[in-house]
Amino acid sequence: MKARRAAGWLFAFLVVQRLLELRVARSNERWAREHGAQEYGQSHYPLFFVLHPTWMLLTLLEGRASRGRVNPWALALFALAQPLRYWVIRTLGRYWNTRILIVPGGQRVTGGPFRFMSHPNYAVVALEIATAPLAVGAWRTALAYTLLNAALLLGIRIPAEERALAEYRRSQAS
Repeated sequence: MKARRAAGWLFAFLVVQRLLELRVARSNERWAREHGAQEYGQSHYPLFFVLHPTWMLLTLLEGRASRGRVNPWALALFALAQPLRYWVIRTLGRYWNTRILIVPGGQRVTGGPFRFMSHPNYAVVALEIATAPLAVGAWRTALAYTLLNAALLLGIRIPAEERALAEYRRSQAS
């Protein structure tokens, strides 16, 4: 299949997937707030709402401009990331969210993929951000957004989550 044609299908898949996940996240956010959740890292949250849609759009545009064929290896890695994504969401259950919300009385999740790494959702997203564009020949988008995502995750988001969890643990110990 030509990459330019696949780019449209990939974009449609990503849009539907992300919109459905936002619906779940909003429901989980309501539940968390009803249970007294405190939010952390609000100031950086809009950055992700710029990063993800522009990544999807540029994957579409650069992919549509591509003259090559779909890269089957990149597409396979992207496809393999999907069950991992839902394993994370299922493991976190009501605690899965796009925001950093700490629910009083909650415990840190250590089962499922969290047995193997602290932030498996971010590993899956990093894999998606690299492989989806590469699957349709959008290597510039893959490179730029992999670097932008890494900077946001490693420089801002993960430290904010770790600070929130540490603060919560300290408040529980007092």
